[in-house]
Amino acid sequence: MFSVEERDLIQRRLLHLAEQDPAVVAAAITGSHATNDEDRWSDIDLAFGVSGPLDDVLHRWTHQMYQDFTAVHHWDLRSGSAIYRVFLLPRCLEVDLAFSPEAEFGARGPSWRLMFGRSTPPHAPAPSGHDEMAGLAWHHALHARISIERGRYWQAEHWITAMRTQTIALACHRLGHPTSYAKGAHLLPGEITGPLETTLVRSIDEPELRRALSAAATALTAELTRTDPTLADRLRPTLTDLAAIVRSPQSNEPQAEAPQRRPRLTDDVTARGAPSGH
Repeated sequence: MFSVEERDLIQRRLLHLAEQDPAVVAAAITGSHATNDEDRWSDIDLAFGVSGPLDDVLHRWTHQMYQDFTAVHHWDLRSGSAIYRVFLLPRCLEVDLAFSPEAEFGARGPSWRLMFGRSTPPHAPAPSGHDEMAGLAWHHALHARISIERGRYWQAEHWITAMRTQTIALACHRLGHPTSYAKGAHLLPGEITGPLETTLVRSIDEPELRRALSAAATALTAELTRTDPTLADRLRPTLTDLAAIVRSPQSNEPQAEAPQRRPRLTDDVTARGAPSGH
């Protein structure tokens, strides 16, 4: 693994190269380094404002990253007019370089420290994303159930895991923690994370997947009840149906319905236009 000294030296070299590049008219440190929250494992996040075509600058910087920093691989993530080129360097160091047109170079969040040049005023705050997170959660529940019915058990595991990710994001959003990439998950209290442990898929077989989906639906319903009780009431019947949760006459604990009693949803959902890409 990279050392802190090695990482900080590379960051200084990159900023120096940016100052020497006539096409780079502004630069900022982003991510944890911008707010002095970095730790021993933090990567490098820089943003550049570019005068002229982005493609020319991207090509030149990519060549330099491979030649001078012996990059192993890179890939792109686009956000509006910005292109985030993500590099992997030796010793497991990630370097994220964002390239934006000069006129649109500016902070997109609180993690921003301008190093030189000028930036545009901060963008208007993005919508909270609550509906998107809740929507992705029920979407993933739906496709977890369909995958089980189709016998696509690895795909079902994927959707159950993704459903849990959205439940964590909803809880983080409610409590004011970071919501992306589970960055706030370690800050959640035990009464939230404890039940989520039951949603982990322990083996790739049908009974276990049905059990995990049932647990995930219960956890999602509980979080929606805390976050948006009205939405929770609207979604509860659907989530109950998807996870086939029934109540035992002797217990208030949710139990998964026996597999042979489950209705098959595949044909019905497909007829209603399930996304063909899933």
